[in-house]
Formats: sequence, C-alpha cells, structure tokens
Amino acid sequence: MPKLEESMPPTALALTNGNCQEISETGLRPWGSYTVLEEGRGYKIKRIEVKPGHRLSLQMHHHRSEHWIVVSGTAKVTCADEEILLTANQSTYVPPCTRHRLENVGVIPLILIEVQNGEYLGEDDIVRFQDDYARVSVS
Repeated sequence: MPKLEESMPPTALALTNGNCQEISETGLRPWGSYTVLEEGRGYKIKRIEVKPGHRLSLQMHHHRSEHWIVVSGTAKVTCADEEILLTANQSTYVPPCTRHRLENVGVIPLILIEVQNGEYLGEDDIVRFQDDYARVSVS
C-alpha cells in the first residue's frame, strides 16, 4: 500500500517496495496530465493522458529520445515529416533532435506510456516550435 510522505510536495507520492523507493510525480497541463512512474540514471517512465481534441506542442529535445506506447485512445503522431495514427498496443520511437508532436484525435482520453532515454532528461530540454497554449520558445 502506498504511503504518503509528510515532507514531500502534495504532487509527489513515495512508494516503498522492499529496498526500492520510487517517486511518483504528477503535472497538470492545459492538454491533460503526466505522471512520472519511475526514474533512474539515463531513463524516465511517464504515464501521459491527453484530453480529446488537445495536442502537445510541436517540439524537440537535444538530449533524449522517446518511445511512446498507446494504452488506450487514438494518437496522431508527428515525427519529423511523417504523420501516423496509433491505437492501443501500438508504439513509435522519436529520436533525439527530431521535431515531434502528440495529438488526441479521438473522443476518449488518450493514455500512453512514454519511456525517455538519454544523458539529460530535464523538462528544460524542450524546444517548442508551435504551441496551442502560447508556450513557444523558438520563433
């Protein structure tokens, strides 16, 4: 059973499992939410939920790649100059330094698992080219 650590911020939950301690962090965004399920050296695993009709920014990362596995819903994925549709049990790979975007084109929430790999996985390694929520960082 998960136990809440008093000293942690309200969005973080400490899960203890034997000798391993994992931190679960949730972030709310205009397009939906993400939860960090696990993080270690060189990788981070997130659960991402995108509201119907919403999309993330057209972006890229210098220091990480991403693998996306759809759990439920329908994803429109832009990766470089290619657009594909993914449904449950389908996945794709986004290499570093590649423009990409994730969009929920369905009528139910899009839920996916994202596995990030790289030497640096900070949220400040996002270069935004286009954004529906006025968060563009490059003109």
